[in-house]
Amino acid sequence: MPEILKIEHLSKTFGTNVVLKDIDFEVKTGDVTSIIGASGSGKSTLLRCINLLETPTAGRIFFHGENILDDRVDESKYRSKVGMVFQSFNLFNNHSVLSNCMVGQIKVLKKSKEDAKQAALFYLHKVGMASYINAKPHQLSGGQKQRVAIARALAMQPEILLFDEPTSALDPEMVGEVLDVMKALAKEGTTMLVVTHEMAFAREVSNHVVYMLDGKIEEEGNPKQLFKNPKSQQLRDFLSRFTNQEQQ
Repeated sequence: MPEILKIEHLSKTFGTNVVLKDIDFEVKTGDVTSIIGASGSGKSTLLRCINLLETPTAGRIFFHGENILDDRVDESKYRSKVGMVFQSFNLFNNHSVLSNCMVGQIKVLKKSKEDAKQAALFYLHKVGMASYINAKPHQLSGGQKQRVAIARALAMQPEILLFDEPTSALDPEMVGEVLDVMKALAKEGTTMLVVTHEMAFAREVSNHVVYMLDGKIEEEGNPKQLFKNPKSQQLRDFLSRFTNQEQQ
């Protein structure tokens, strides 16, 4: 499969605090890559750098071979191809569910209202939220909000979807409904980069797992090998904590 995203020597510092150190990895079309690691290891900052919500201090990010950190690159055009689903949903509270899924298409993709509405309805149906089109976000559960956020991202027809801990703000009983949508997208071949604490998702749905520690990639590879036979002691310790939680 062709490579869609390639990260080279990426670093990010905030003042004297080094958050990312010399990150290298790539994402091919159709990959589901899970980024795992303890809180504070730099996972979310990496995602925010890829989506240009943070400016990297050093390094390069290639999208279809073009360095998107080059001054000549149109950031909003790039962002429209790289969808983002946030931990805290980031829906517009004063807009209906339908409007939330239309506004980006109209403003960024310059679609007509009718075309934007058709796409919004298609993706809301896909995530099981078509019957809530007139609801406002405050009328929805956390799981429903996140499914709307996924539909909104999909309606932009991005080439890759970034998920920043999409289930961590949800009550436990709502986690499954969001993961089910993500599993269905993975089955359809959607290219996804997922920062997650859901180890079962990382192990069973991903085809590539990246383990981060202290702002660096400590280990990466095929999930079956990584989970069964981790090379580093730190990853062994990290995974054993989750295994113990699953067994309790």
